[in-house]
Amino acid sequence: MTQAGAQPGADPAACAGLGVIRDGAIGSIDGRIAFAGRRADLPAGTAARDTIRLDGQWITPGFIDCHTHIVYAGNRAAEWEMRLGGASYQDIARAGGGILSSVQAVRAASEESLREQALVRLDRLMAEGVTTLEAKSGYGLDTANELKLLRVARSLGDERAVRLVTSFLGAHALPPEAAGDRDAFIARICTEMLPAVAAAGLADAVDGFCEGIAFSPEQIERVFNAARALGLPVKLHADQLTNGGGAALAARHGALSADHVEYTDEAGAAAMGAAGTVAVLLPGAFYMLRERQAPPVETFRRYGVGMAVSTDCNPGTAPLVSLLLAMHMAATLFGLTVDEVLKGVTFEAARALGLSDTIGSLEVGRACDLAIWSVGRPAEIFHILGHNPLFARVFAGNVTA
Repeated sequence: MTQAGAQPGADPAACAGLGVIRDGAIGSIDGRIAFAGRRADLPAGTAARDTIRLDGQWITPGFIDCHTHIVYAGNRAAEWEMRLGGASYQDIARAGGGILSSVQAVRAASEESLREQALVRLDRLMAEGVTTLEAKSGYGLDTANELKLLRVARSLGDERAVRLVTSFLGAHALPPEAAGDRDAFIARICTEMLPAVAAAGLADAVDGFCEGIAFSPEQIERVFNAARALGLPVKLHADQLTNGGGAALAARHGALSADHVEYTDEAGAAAMGAAGTVAVLLPGAFYMLRERQAPPVETFRRYGVGMAVSTDCNPGTAPLVSLLLAMHMAATLFGLTVDEVLKGVTFEAARALGLSDTIGSLEVGRACDLAIWSVGRPAEIFHILGHNPLFARVFAGNVTA
């Protein structure tokens, strides 16, 4: 982080662990950072074609929303009412609701309709400094509709000044036509759906949902093996509702991330730390489902597990289009420090996407994706609920807001 034009006497303790540079400057060439450091250290004779003078604003890397299901149709407000009345997530899923109700809506929707709905959500996230966003499939659950979702997700990056990363989530739920045969559906993912997605070049990673109401570790392992054979990295929805060993499974396969992880045990955390697998914390889903068991943050710290923070934007368990609110929740509900939260939507989020050599930090050679904030100290970025202090957003060296 850097503070531009810092005034004497600014609080030196603010975010001391983030490598703060006071009175800093950032320069870019061809969309990449060419200089990041103290203004006094700019090379003599440096001249810029365009200059933005900032007086005391804070500059962070552009924010990264590293776990979303942003392309979907309809909503699941009725299920929320059911949960308020006492029904559990598992109860609704077993009754054919939950993910399957979104599958029905997506299959009936056109690509244009899906794109228009997703752009509304994307614009709200971009308005809060998001410059990179991951979008998952998983609401199609057959080859044609999974490809449809991924095409729409890719197209969002053509329509907006944002970096779009896609994940194939075929192993999200069992579709009705599978008639309860999970093994046969996993075989279809591995032999038909995954090869089609890879051949079309529509996925940057492969995800799955390892849970009692979804797929077993053994079934997910088959998907992971097929993904890796096609050269695709993996990640996992793990240990959200129960401790099913998902985090350890993800780590064993060198997964980029294990996400949710509320029920991950010490062995799983240790495995993640050893493998370099990032824990993606999703406080919006925790809040919406009124869960009681928070992720084992202290255990993750002890084993050196990086922690990212994301919205989990989806129609049912996290209808959330504010990364700032997710950041506030991560601090308030999960106990993350200000430093951890900011790293969680920049450097650690980049690691969760396998992009830490490209985005997520203010270093020479990284993409010049920035968020500029009108705040006195970094905690103010996400302290006030419903307040957005973004001053400007920079993508690939160009001011976009």
